[in-house]
Amino acid sequence: MADIRVAIVGYGNLGRSVEKLIQQQPDMELAGIFSRRDSLDTLDPDTPVLPSAGFAEHTDKFDVALLCLGSATDIPAQAPEFIAHASTVDTYDNHRDIARHRAEMDKVAKAAGTVAIVATGWDPGMFSLNRTLAKAILPTAQQHTFWGPGLSQGHSDALRRIEGVRKAVQYTIPSEDALGSARRGEAGDLDGKQAHVRRCFVVCDAADEERIENEIRTMPDYFVGYQVEVNFIDEATFDAEHTGMPHGGHVVTAGDTGGFTQSIEYTLELERNPDFTAAVQIAYARAAHRLREAGESGAYTVLEVAPYLVSPTSLDELITRDV
Repeated sequence: MADIRVAIVGYGNLGRSVEKLIQQQPDMELAGIFSRRDSLDTLDPDTPVLPSAGFAEHTDKFDVALLCLGSATDIPAQAPEFIAHASTVDTYDNHRDIARHRAEMDKVAKAAGTVAIVATGWDPGMFSLNRTLAKAILPTAQQHTFWGPGLSQGHSDALRRIEGVRKAVQYTIPSEDALGSARRGEAGDLDGKQAHVRRCFVVCDAADEERIENEIRTMPDYFVGYQVEVNFIDEATFDAEHTGMPHGGHVVTAGDTGGFTQSIEYTLELERNPDFTAAVQIAYARAAHRLREAGESGAYTVLEVAPYLVSPTSLDELITRDV
């Protein structure tokens, strides 16, 4: 039997990616999937499908639950309920609210004796680690984060909510000029709106195009203030060219050490965003289990988890091999 029994909560794109990648782990097995649906078309038809409402009744079947839920409403509302009964790992990605989410999860987890690792994934997550390490090494450096080129799921969803839009995606594209300036340490106080282009591809009726484009360009929090490109295409082109889920980006830190320019850059090129996010979440499930086994409780971000805890390799071997 594997060392760590994992449960999945939620079965959208992320949940399906977790299910697939659990099979690659040398020390994990999938114990079941919790869903609001009665039946699922799972990769393994023998995988138990359990009701989300009955989560607390089945905690003897697994060690860690991976919360594959949406950040907009599901994680804030439901994660505290799950952590009250079992250790969890989530991918909450509302940067401005992570401190509050961590504090809420910490309070419940400590009372329950469980471990929550919050806001895993690539940003927040892997980018968070790199921003912290690079700034610690070069404390006076300029630092900029660039997202893309890649499909933004949140912005694409916002497009699809516009009346008359049948299908739509939005790609976030870093400005090459801005990226070059950051690498030279010359980007200054460049902000995200100046550094990115938001490129939209929309399927709708021709009669609605002018109204829809205006609604896109004037949508607060999503498109106002950005350089926006709106492209209207037919459904066949959309299905042929815009159904993938790529993403990625760069964290660029460039600073001076007494007359010498030093640059640190962390880059991700992701062919399928949910798969990579799932891979990170799974690694932190290992850490959550080990922390609880060591008697710890409470909520942690990726900044607080020692790197060796996420690896299936022993600490002694890691030191011999990688240090």
